[in-house]
Amino acid sequence: MKRWIGFILHLAMIVILTSFVSYTTPKKVDYKIPNSLKTRINVETLVLEEPLEIQEDDLVTPPFLGNAYNGFKEALAFKESQGRYDVINTLGYLGKYQFGVGTLKLLGVNDSRNFLNDPVLQEKVFETNVARNKWILRRYIKLYNGKRIRGTVITESGILAAAHLAGAGNVKKYLRSYGKNDVADAYGSSISYYMRKFSGFDICSIEQKRNAKI
Repeated sequence: MKRWIGFILHLAMIVILTSFVSYTTPKKVDYKIPNSLKTRINVETLVLEEPLEIQEDDLVTPPFLGNAYNGFKEALAFKESQGRYDVINTLGYLGKYQFGVGTLKLLGVNDSRNFLNDPVLQEKVFETNVARNKWILRRYIKLYNGKRIRGTVITESGILAAAHLAGAGNVKKYLRSYGKNDVADAYGSSISYYMRKFSGFDICSIEQKRNAKI
């Protein structure tokens, strides 16, 4: 009898002690990546024989080659591909200036492999495209050149750089809407950004040409 009483008392002590202990279910912790470890640009995956390091615009700038056409095209090429002729991005855009297959066909180039391996042809295609867009946007260049849209002074070079990015039609919509219809590509570069970044180059050496082709 005493043994049972001792066992019951011992069991009661265990129950009393455990009643003061609270058990909680561990909460799921959402670990946030520090801003210092996040990339601030959309890095393009490129098909290359060797890796190409894409740097942030704020930290890396192209070599300054003046404000004339040569400086304009090299600055734009640096933004598009860091000036590499052999680049193909994840969306299939080709070469130093990142042309799409559709635009190449429009300009008279049907062999994309040959285009990718021919630097002279790439330079000629870019110049032809500038001349073509100059013709398409000639009235808009005349009307909006020197005006300010959302803090950016509109210039011929900015308009043509934006046309290279998004097409002449989207640039027309942007200008007519005074910046409300802003279009960005798959990597986040917008018309307004190109208008600002490539403003102020003198590209009068390239004449406008209707339906320009290679």
